[in-house]
Amino acid sequence: MDRRTLLATLASGAAVAATPFARAQDYPSQIIKWIVPYPAGGGTDVIARTLAEAMRQTLGQQIVIDNRPGASTNIGADLVAKSKPDGYTVMSADNAVLAFNEHLFTKLPFNPQKDFTYIGAIGKFPLALVVHPDFPAKNFKEFLAYAKANPGKVNYASPGNGSPHHLAMEMFKARTGTFITHIPYRGAAPAMADVMGGQVPCMFLDLASGLSIMQGNKVRVLAIGSGARSKLLPNVPTLAEVGVPNTEVFAFQGVLGPAGLPPAVVARLNGDLNRAFSAPAVQKRFEDFGMEAMPGTPAQFAALSRAESQRWGPIIKQAGVKLD
Repeated sequence: MDRRTLLATLASGAAVAATPFARAQDYPSQIIKWIVPYPAGGGTDVIARTLAEAMRQTLGQQIVIDNRPGASTNIGADLVAKSKPDGYTVMSADNAVLAFNEHLFTKLPFNPQKDFTYIGAIGKFPLALVVHPDFPAKNFKEFLAYAKANPGKVNYASPGNGSPHHLAMEMFKARTGTFITHIPYRGAAPAMADVMGGQVPCMFLDLASGLSIMQGNKVRVLAIGSGARSKLLPNVPTLAEVGVPNTEVFAFQGVLGPAGLPPAVVARLNGDLNRAFSAPAVQKRFEDFGMEAMPGTPAQFAALSRAESQRWGPIIKQAGVKLD
């Protein structure tokens, strides 16, 4: 190879090597698609739209929400996992994609550890144990005594098999040695309606869906599955306070992209996501949902997700829950 050919080859290689960096530096130059693996109008969708509007103002580019519900979020997650890693397709991911589904399904079309880039956490909201106001137990101690005295006779509602609400009760049962029968519903609204109506006496309910009925005394809140008391329900003790340690139960969300996103793109998205938490509209929405913002790094988000998967795996296995 002569000197001219060698220089041309080196220059071509340098240009190729510089291409990802150049693209990252120009990012974003087109509309970003944000996949929400749930129907429009639900809590995850509302949070994504609120954040997308706040991030649009700092990114200088439109973010379009694309709802892809189905298969316990696997449809949307698979789409993102197979997308081009250029930063123009991201998604809202929650407990299902991040921690539950690898234990609930025998085989997934993606690997949650290898097929995604973790961009940043959004936030979390705790689940609380609630009962119908006429239920004979007036506090947690009485509820636990009643459940133990009546094994299998107390039913609990959930938005569906494999939901955080379902698995929260399974963890509670494992920690307390109780036998409470699961009644799955198709969504949070009908489950809450039947608990309020007294058809099913209890459930674990997330603050995003149920804060208004908790504060309106349409259900009695016995304990909350957070590390500390919620400022929105200051008189409600934590599960640890009432004698059930290591039972922190919460739903959490974050933003994922396909594996292989350029580091500069990840840094840009993470920075704009963290900045969005200070937007008044975002703060108001989080307050309405009882949601705690979780600004941080991609590494912190990935570590939380892996820790939650390891924490919930044994509970799911012990309960024998499968979705395929």
